[in-house]
Amino acid sequence: MSRILIVDDEPSMRMGIADNLTFEGFDIMEAENGEKALEALHQQKFDLVVLDVMMPKLSGFDVCKRMRQENINTPVIFLTAKGEEIDRVLGLELGADDYMTKPFSVRELAARIKAILRRTSDSSHSNSQKFIAIGDLEVDFDNYVAKRNNNEEKLSHREFEVLHYLYQKKQKIVSRDDLLKNIWKYDEFPTTRTIDNFILRLRQKVEKNPNDPHIILTVHGMGYKLI
Repeated sequence: MSRILIVDDEPSMRMGIADNLTFEGFDIMEAENGEKALEALHQQKFDLVVLDVMMPKLSGFDVCKRMRQENINTPVIFLTAKGEEIDRVLGLELGADDYMTKPFSVRELAARIKAILRRTSDSSHSNSQKFIAIGDLEVDFDNYVAKRNNNEEKLSHREFEVLHYLYQKKQKIVSRDDLLKNIWKYDEFPTTRTIDNFILRLRQKVEKNPNDPHIILTVHGMGYKLI
């Protein structure tokens, strides 16, 4: 049974989501603010976090940022009353896996949770590790594990997906819109600057000199190519 942490400062919102996700067969824990959420994440393991953005003290953005800084790579779905593009972009750049704007369908939220969990659980059920060398990085895409110089290298779930897609299309030009369409699968895409920032972070882990890339190349006016 997958364990979900729901973080929202509105009790009625938490209760409504919790009741529906419990009905869907998930094991639910609730947190009323960002500080409580971090405490729970430090004490227990969760398969996914449903995280409200607009909260007092610590916003959802702050919580997600702290999670990624502490190498807590649990998938995150943001919930927010804000629908502006800049908020979606910021959430994704902080390492979120998905983004829903209130009001939303709980059935759609459940469907998105299941889609993310399918991607993560399929890899965790495999015990074998098959590493692929990409520049200075060794990556096991099936188990979401990366190593650099024999030391574990932390990549977010979305960073793994972007790198995997580039690897599947190696030697071919991949446009930013292609990445957004196939990785994020949004009806309304965030700006292509989101992709540029992901590529920058991946280069810091793959390239010997990120300022002079030889593995993930920029094809000006077209996109990126993994060599």
